[in-house]
Amino acid sequence: MNRYALLMWLGFAGCGVASADVVETAADSFVVEMSVLVPTSPDAAYTSFTGSIGSWWDSAHTWSGDAKNLVLEPKAGACFCEQLPNGGSVEHGRVIFAQPGKLLRLDASLGPFQDMAVKGVLTFRFKVDGDKTRVTVNYRISGTFTMASPALASGANGMLSGQMQRFQSFIEGKSKK
Repeated sequence: MNRYALLMWLGFAGCGVASADVVETAADSFVVEMSVLVPTSPDAAYTSFTGSIGSWWDSAHTWSGDAKNLVLEPKAGACFCEQLPNGGSVEHGRVIFAQPGKLLRLDASLGPFQDMAVKGVLTFRFKVDGDKTRVTVNYRISGTFTMASPALASGANGMLSGQMQRFQSFIEGKSKK
């Protein structure tokens, strides 16, 4: 991810989901959380989330520039990975907990966090909410930041909010490609 991509990533702070929030910030940590409602069952949402990630993830938030290069196998120890040109690859995260239809947790230092001495835990919960499924994402990051925590939290919040909006649109059949 180059400097331009980092600025774009931070610029996503302005896009939002109704329930998006920076939950807390400290000098060496932050937590962001947001959720969307999707018109399907938790099992179907989980399967679409993991099995079709290249169809709804924003290509602007990949190293290759094409989300079709992403794969996420929902099993402990598996990789949320991306194929790069000329045989390269990048690990965005490692699955540490997978419970189909309920929870997916990754050890993940996304985007610019890969270049920092930080630890990231990215959790997605899938719960029935009326006749829909509420998909909630919680991202906890701690470590040594190269920028101020509030700015990084805002950027992460905006990026993840954008991804969740894309997932919601994908499920609703209105993919924002």
